[in-house]
Amino acid sequence: MTVTDPTSASAATPLDDHQRSRRIRKVILAAGAGHFVEWFDFGLYGTLATVISINFFQQGDPGAALLSAFAVFGAGFVMRPLGGLFFGSLGDRMGRKSTLATVVLVTSGATVVMGLLPTYSMVGLWAPLLLVLVRLVQGFAAGGESSGATTLLAEYAPSNRRGFVSSFVDVFGFAAFVVGAGLVLIFTSTLGPDALNSWGWRVLFLLALPLGLAGLYLRWKLEDTPEFKAIEQKGEVTKSPLRTSLRTSWRALLFCVGFVVIKAVGHWILQTFMPSYLQTTLHYNQTTSYAVTTIGLLAIAILVPFMGLLSDRIGRKPVMIAGCIGFVVLTYPTLMLMNAGNFWAATAAMILLGVFMAAYDGASSAAMAELFPTNIRYGSMAIAYNVSVAIFGGITPYFAAFLITASGNPFAPAFYVMAAAAVSLVVVLRARETFRLPLRQQA
Repeated sequence: MTVTDPTSASAATPLDDHQRSRRIRKVILAAGAGHFVEWFDFGLYGTLATVISINFFQQGDPGAALLSAFAVFGAGFVMRPLGGLFFGSLGDRMGRKSTLATVVLVTSGATVVMGLLPTYSMVGLWAPLLLVLVRLVQGFAAGGESSGATTLLAEYAPSNRRGFVSSFVDVFGFAAFVVGAGLVLIFTSTLGPDALNSWGWRVLFLLALPLGLAGLYLRWKLEDTPEFKAIEQKGEVTKSPLRTSLRTSWRALLFCVGFVVIKAVGHWILQTFMPSYLQTTLHYNQTTSYAVTTIGLLAIAILVPFMGLLSDRIGRKPVMIAGCIGFVVLTYPTLMLMNAGNFWAATAAMILLGVFMAAYDGASSAAMAELFPTNIRYGSMAIAYNVSVAIFGGITPYFAAFLITASGNPFAPAFYVMAAAAVSLVVVLRARETFRLPLRQQA
């Protein structure tokens, strides 16, 4: 069932590849700026997990306080499937542009509020309660971001550059974590840990205000995608995209869930768990741990578009398979290398893990978008992506820390990463190759 009236066929014809190429830089900037804001806000919590545990939870047992901070981090993921349902449906019915602008606005507002929250020493148990509420709002908004930004880029990309263009979702996402971790490193080095722990962390969260306004402006000025405008003009916008997706594309939904397993676990191990792991388990100092994390994430941000370009030439599957195999075979030895107690060894290990993550991310964004037709693409990706992230990604920092505590093995998190990579590897091997296929418009 449709919600618009058809117009002429010529008015509904999407842009050709030449026209798309002329606009793509502006599109990448608009999509990327909003995505940067989203993950700067969302990831800052993970980078500052140790600081948050000091300020928002009763002290006495630092390990228990850190586990509590990671548990609150995971609480935000509970809301992501609900946010995906809401924003995904909205994006398929009302358009990509306005939906993504709303997502940035909500997330930035929640992050600013986090920077203003009272601490445990001020209000006691109200502090972690308010922290949970803000994280739930952040998680709800994040449910519409990654799938929406990927949809926007894939639908604007020239047909032979879809992997390259779509990969910028992860480029800007990792860049946001680099900037966040870099700012934490600068604050720690210049102000000292005491100042960062007492008031410096608030300044970092309050940066969400100008960043959010910039992202909102860039997205609002952007036209909607040519693919969405085409189905809108032809009267093919679906009234119930989620119902249509479950009825017509349930196999694609399952493939998308499987694609995201290692993406979710790998991201949150590297972006969120690693700074605390280096400090509390491997006993690096705060400055060194932030420096190692920043360099590793920067390497991923640089490598991702090259992997996306490679997937445009040889296919999505070979690049994704290589990333999965790398995680399965080398995660445990890499964590052992980190334990050498040397900055350069830890950095080399972080970069090596980053290579596997970049390979998988560079190909997987386009691969997910190519699974679904335009009239249900945003919502379908939002459902699958956020269900997988909520189940596997949200628990990653907490579960990784729990594995170390329960087993006494400092390298135990490697087994979780290896298992996640094995699951995604099996799914990718069973999926069909899509890199040469055109984007479908209707389910």
